[in-house]
Amino acid sequence: MNISQNIKVAVDAVVFGYEEGQVRILLIKQKFGVYKDRWALPGGFVLDGESLSGAVERELREESGVAVDYMEQLCTFGDDVARDPRAQVISVAYLALVNPSKLRLRASSDAKEAKWFPADNIPELAFDHNTIIAKGLERLKAKVSYQPLGFDLLEKEFPFSDLENLYRAILGRDIDRRNFRKKLMSFGFLEETDKMRKIGSGRPAKLFVFNKQEYRRLESEGIHFEIKYA
Repeated sequence: MNISQNIKVAVDAVVFGYEEGQVRILLIKQKFGVYKDRWALPGGFVLDGESLSGAVERELREESGVAVDYMEQLCTFGDDVARDPRAQVISVAYLALVNPSKLRLRASSDAKEAKWFPADNIPELAFDHNTIIAKGLERLKAKVSYQPLGFDLLEKEFPFSDLENLYRAILGRDIDRRNFRKKLMSFGFLEETDKMRKIGSGRPAKLFVFNKQEYRRLESEGIHFEIKYA
């Protein structure tokens, strides 16, 4: 059978960060093309002989200077054959979690600028990237409601209130704080340190660290986690 095909494959990265009580998303400003000077997600075409994960990691490094520890495949976008004015392009989107305070953004390649935007104040983006971000937020909210996540978004040592605030920011609603704390502490992957931190005008708060090894062990056995709302 003779097959005539001219479809290109691309990758896009929905990178979530958390800073100053806000969930943020990494965007880059296009340097070239029909969407020049428009904001977009980091991403680009997959090279011949390159894996999808390798392509998205390369594009993140080239366009923003960012390397991530946590990444998962989000969704494939291609039902709209005109989603990219250059050609028929299928894009495989990835979701990543990072702590912005640990990163120094550095735009390069075909990116003119790299910047964090509040997730609730995203401009009109190039291509169908607003739709991709909406899907990413949907996945993030779903995941944190049934699986303890988000530690990649926090400092290495953090007060428990930071974790509560992170979940409230992601979910967009108040949680039952007492139930949330009791449930998370029961798993054993949060470890209390002997350090304290002064927060505002209140009393100093104990700092915690995340035991990733213990979390991975529990994850392999299956973790049942359900958030109760206030």
